[in-house]
Amino acid sequence: MPTSHRVSALLTVAALVGGAIAFVSAEGQTSATPDAAPGLAKATFAGGCFWCMEPPFDKLDGVISTTSGYTGGKRRHPTYGDVSLGRTTHAEAVEVVYDPATVSYAQLLDVFWLNIDPLTRNRQFCDGGAQYRTAIFFHGEEQERLARESKQRIAGSGHFDQPIVTQIVEAANFWAAEDYHQDYYLKNPIRYKIYRFGCGRDGRLEDLWGDDR
Repeated sequence: MPTSHRVSALLTVAALVGGAIAFVSAEGQTSATPDAAPGLAKATFAGGCFWCMEPPFDKLDGVISTTSGYTGGKRRHPTYGDVSLGRTTHAEAVEVVYDPATVSYAQLLDVFWLNIDPLTRNRQFCDGGAQYRTAIFFHGEEQERLARESKQRIAGSGHFDQPIVTQIVEAANFWAAEDYHQDYYLKNPIRYKIYRFGCGRDGRLEDLWGDDR
């Protein structure tokens, strides 16, 4: 099973990946994640709590890694405390590194939509605030085109009688979250299940998407 990018919470290291250097702080954050290795690509999605957005992508063949983090804001080196309290303009997000020869960006978009509530602005399930907005952060013109087409397709399908409020914006710096957030659903399975159930995520997704999930 693919696993998320992991960084040490105790050491400061420099990792060379695909010709780009990512500097890792003592708090376990990269200053900005490096480019994907040759032959691989990146996709970035915000869908509320990043703990819950890693598992559906990790299940896909062709997904190399998922990383929980923060993007969409201007503050450098954001922390979970600041982001979760709405002190920045960042959103919780996941960065997916994938092999386009095995899984397409269009397939990643399908997984993204079926795991979010696209009708609610600045909230996902029990988590409120702009830091929990839904967004597709595109990398390049082709991803932008596919993202906009997918949103238009859902909006025009007649499935919903409310507007789709998910943002589509250009990707910017992605700041990896603190190490304890990475693979949270694997490291803390009981706490994760309690949170997910208590937040009402699966019930709302079933109401929204039904048999499509």
